[in-house]
Amino acid sequence: MKKNRKLWFRCFKSFIRIFKHKPKYVYLGEEFRGASLIVSNHESTKAPLAYELYLDKPIRFWGAYEMNSGLIKLYKYQTRIYYHEKKHWSLFAARLFCLIASPLTNLFYRGLRLISTYPDMRLKKTLKETLDALKDGQNIVIFPEISEKGYLKELEGFHNGFVVMAEYALKNGIDVPIYVSYYQKEENIYVIDKPVLYSSLVNEGLTRDEIADKLRLRCNELGKMTF
Repeated sequence: MKKNRKLWFRCFKSFIRIFKHKPKYVYLGEEFRGASLIVSNHESTKAPLAYELYLDKPIRFWGAYEMNSGLIKLYKYQTRIYYHEKKHWSLFAARLFCLIASPLTNLFYRGLRLISTYPDMRLKKTLKETLDALKDGQNIVIFPEISEKGYLKELEGFHNGFVVMAEYALKNGIDVPIYVSYYQKEENIYVIDKPVLYSSLVNEGLTRDEIADKLRLRCNELGKMTF
């Protein structure tokens, strides 16, 4: 089953592919089989684009709710949080650039059918929408990297929201396989680890934070592999 994307968005992606070369996907185990969680480093926009433009698998992305709340909120999010705080641009440069970038980004996010994530009780909505997508055979791509210092080559932490999602899925009868992946920007290689069932992590007696950190360390290991 391929990604469910509308015709206009597929045409839009064909244009973007002119500027973005196809990465090499290296699987250390089996390929994505559907109804799984895929966690990855972010590497600016490069990792999400590598998955969306060229991976011929059914996927949905998690994204901060500001990215999915219309042009004005997206503009404010991109200027202050994404370009200024994470990528360390000056506010003036970020605001000027986003006058052009934000409308295009807004269009792209609409085509992606992002699943919005929230830092409050609205997270319940995220969990329910994600569960429905898993039941439909979708792979959910999540970038849990703690990025207050920007997007680093050596990841310093993972938010545990994806673990909360795996726990919620298990309570609803789905033991999701979790694939850890790392996009090596310089080599244009996406390294994808063999899947691990969420139940096996629970059986190790690990807490949510310990599971998130265990997979964060594995993600860094993937980033150091050579092929």
